[in-house]
Amino acid sequence: MLKTQGEIERAISEGMTRFEQDYMGRGRKDVDADLIDDLILVRLKGVLTAAEQHLVKTLPAEKGRDLLKQVRCHLIEVARPTMTAMVEEITGVKVVSLHHDISTLTGEEVVLFTLARPPTFRETRRK
Repeated sequence: MLKTQGEIERAISEGMTRFEQDYMGRGRKDVDADLIDDLILVRLKGVLTAAEQHLVKTLPAEKGRDLLKQVRCHLIEVARPTMTAMVEEITGVKVVSLHHDISTLTGEEVVLFTLARPPTFRETRRK
């Protein structure tokens, strides 16, 4: 049976939460996923560890920011197959690309998945 758009978004949010726990060693954070046509936007809040926050504060601004972004980018690239497989399993659509960025000021991280086509989902029944 087809999932609703909300069920797809919730499953991806839960999958990214599990990824954060299993891969990054962090507990549940505020994770939201939005399906927009053939894009899935995942927004994670409060993802910086205490060590990362300290690193950004103690090094010169650009050096700390650049170092943290470089490390996070590498981690995402290594985990790309895991995240891509999770999204493909939930949506039933091939992931074409993955984009990522993190803010060292707000601790917010975004992951954008581009799909080969919009996923098929069933409409939510209105009461």
